[in-house]
Amino acid sequence: MELTNNTILITGGTSGIGLQFAIQLLNLGNTVIITGRNQAKLDEIKKRLPQAHIFKSDVSDPLAIIELFKKVTIQFPTLNILINNAGEMRNLNLLDTSITVEDVNREIAINLSGPVWMVQQFLPHLLKQKTAAVVNVTSALAYVPFALSPVYSATKSGLHAYTQGLRIRLKKTNIKVFELLAPLTNTPLGDKFAGDFDSKMMMEPDKLVSIAIKGLMKDKFEILPGMAIMLKLISRIAPKFILKQMGKVAEKSWAHEKL
Repeated sequence: MELTNNTILITGGTSGIGLQFAIQLLNLGNTVIITGRNQAKLDEIKKRLPQAHIFKSDVSDPLAIIELFKKVTIQFPTLNILINNAGEMRNLNLLDTSITVEDVNREIAINLSGPVWMVQQFLPHLLKQKTAAVVNVTSALAYVPFALSPVYSATKSGLHAYTQGLRIRLKKTNIKVFELLAPLTNTPLGDKFAGDFDSKMMMEPDKLVSIAIKGLMKDKFEILPGMAIMLKLISRIAPKFILKQMGKVAEKSWAHEKL
């Protein structure tokens, strides 16, 4: 896929992978639109990347997505690439009785329902473009659940399945459907797990996005940078082994908790 002279919308573009997508895609000569929930962070990004366009929007809110669609498509009628990057990953203790149903559902609304709603809302517009693409940012945890973050793991597994189904459905259209299955990455999303993994295992977001962009240019529909490809292979060859190993990481962390 050509990655110049496009109009690209990136959700959750104020930090980490989303921000790197914005930086590198701007450098390739694209028009880049960034969304986020925090206006102060958006304002900071606008100062850092004055050529980027910013919109405050929350992917967990269907009404906000409808409003975003109206504003963006009026101002940028040539929008042709949607990157669903916004996400939340929490160290969620399911034994904590103070957690409400709404709180547990938060990651589902952001990580799974949000991208599905975004695609559904923007799909008619993308179908009108000469060339178009949807890029869903998931995780290598789509292959193996991580017990410290069970809801996050479930959402990424769900988004992985949805992306595969969407790709098949849109096969005969102008829209290409890509998936970036990110490995452990040095972003604010993973800060709360810093003590659970060796920092050397973390990929830097600029390197991750550089690999992703090369994959998009080569029409590689499933992009697995770094450790992601290994996790996929091990999950196929020895699923019980890798699940047990991931469980040990969680159990080590739980040993310090007071129930």
